[in-house]
Amino acid sequence: MGQYRLLALDLDGTTLNDRSEISPANEEWIRKAADAGITVCISTGRGFQSALPFAEQLGLETPMITVNGGEIWSRPHSLHSRTTLPAETVMKLHRVAEAHPEAWFWAYSTQDIYNKERWAGDTYALEWLKFGYYTEDLDDLKAILDEIREWEGLELSNSSPYNIEINPSGVSKAAAIEEVCRMIGCRMEEAVAVGDSLNDLAAIKAVGLGVAMGNAQDEVKAAADAVTGTNLEDGVADVIRQYLLK
Repeated sequence: MGQYRLLALDLDGTTLNDRSEISPANEEWIRKAADAGITVCISTGRGFQSALPFAEQLGLETPMITVNGGEIWSRPHSLHSRTTLPAETVMKLHRVAEAHPEAWFWAYSTQDIYNKERWAGDTYALEWLKFGYYTEDLDDLKAILDEIREWEGLELSNSSPYNIEINPSGVSKAAAIEEVCRMIGCRMEEAVAVGDSLNDLAAIKAVGLGVAMGNAQDEVKAAADAVTGTNLEDGVADVIRQYLLK
């Protein structure tokens, strides 16, 4: 076994190309890493149902991190832990969305995904995991961010320069990777995290090797130990080839 024992991979903008596909080269090298005994862990802002097909495509029966760490799975379909967002907070976030009608919004509950076109209503019966806003009007996005960043109990990040992702305070991919390390018996120094957005930033700073994609946001690149190719250039395959299976 080499220096690294855990590989935590973001999906969108990282492992996936712009058509939400895993390239043949990325799949080949991810499978090689798994075959070499490295624990490959999907680490995504997506919900479980949206992330699962990629774990299945790669043949992974390893831990998964979904909704930015709001859920940690010991393997697909086996929930290890879950951290929920209070319903009262979600209703407040929804009211902010209504005050910015040009912005798209969405929210993950444990049962379903709701959004601007199909909202759950003013319900307190659901278990909520994450809320998000999207708009390419950066002034509008900043206005939303300026309002909600004053609230207590929120962890704010993004998965693109045009969105805001909201989890409960303390929930992050970094914290989730630390828990996965504990689960599999390795140290954070033995973990590699690869990503492109602010929801990857804490993880990239916390692990032994933090890698930013070539298409990553500038702040992520600045914090990373290394920068690889873009998500259209098989950047994940290059990370495995250069650092894990060299």
